[in-house]
Amino acid sequence: MIKKIFSYVSIFMMMVLFLTACGQANTENQTNQSSPDQTVTENQLEVQEESSQRETEAEESQAAETEVESHQHTQKDISEIKVVEGKPVVTATTTFVSDMVKVLAGDFVETQLIIPAGEDPHLYETKPQDLEKLSQADLVIYHGLHFEGKMVDVLESLGYDLTRDFPASQIGNMDQDGDLVVDPHFWFDIDLYKLAVDNAQNYLQALLPDNADTIAENAENYKAELDTMIKECTEKMDSIPKESRFLITPHDAFNYFSREFNIPVMAPQGISTDSEVANKDIQNTVDFIVENKVKAIFAESTTDPARMEKLKEACTAQGFDVEVVSGEGRELFSDSLAPEGSDGDTFLTMFKHNVDLIVENLK
Repeated sequence: MIKKIFSYVSIFMMMVLFLTACGQANTENQTNQSSPDQTVTENQLEVQEESSQRETEAEESQAAETEVESHQHTQKDISEIKVVEGKPVVTATTTFVSDMVKVLAGDFVETQLIIPAGEDPHLYETKPQDLEKLSQADLVIYHGLHFEGKMVDVLESLGYDLTRDFPASQIGNMDQDGDLVVDPHFWFDIDLYKLAVDNAQNYLQALLPDNADTIAENAENYKAELDTMIKECTEKMDSIPKESRFLITPHDAFNYFSREFNIPVMAPQGISTDSEVANKDIQNTVDFIVENKVKAIFAESTTDPARMEKLKEACTAQGFDVEVVSGEGRELFSDSLAPEGSDGDTFLTMFKHNVDLIVENLK
């Protein structure tokens, strides 16, 4: 009875914390700019503007690094992970995390998933049963870098993220609706993904000390598979002619992919699918497609394919025909793996699926 009461109290407290977190407004960045002296010459004004631009860029870069470092400093200590009797329960926020836990720990744990395959983590609304999964888990693992946007405060108080010690210099940052934010889609950079594997390994070993050697062996084998996979994918991507190497997607989820394979990426929407889509950004994307004669543009499994059809219509209006790659089995996976039993339901098969689809339609 006491345990049951404690569980209800824990869930109630988590709901209060979650609702409070959702009600908080994002802090807006403020910049102080002084008016230029009207007596300066045109050359002096140009120098001042160039200097001001450099200072602004430096401040934005520093702000992004500070955001990452600040996030890292709020991490729960691994020593707080308790060893439990019986089969421990690990709650994973997304399909990516769930897949990683299964690869490393297998049947040693019971894995619970919060955000189902195919749903958009940027927009996902937490349900009462999700809060129960979080509060009663023996270990909670999540992405971090604000990927699970509406759950951030709850997750930081209860769980351990995969990005806790990522070097700030390796984390991408972009402008979103006027704010500089970090890019959470790190899994398309295999070096960063392997760091995430290391962190997951540490968490699971702390939870399962008797199985630590097996978990370490699974992690090493998995990273070897990742190395083999990325080598094969690089060879495939290199077969795309330079004049065709342009990747157009619905939202900015492929910037790490761009860095991994040296392919320019453009999208009409920002990092989060919750961000606004400005007409200017849509038109810029259309102009880019037409100017570079991009052969194909790609829908994503977690976004509305109609968005890419509208881009196609706008291109047609400018006298250029572009193919929209979409439909079941022909969408890029960005924020979720495929449903279990489908092609792309693991990280390795998802990554290969994306590369094969891109190469097939751009080569």
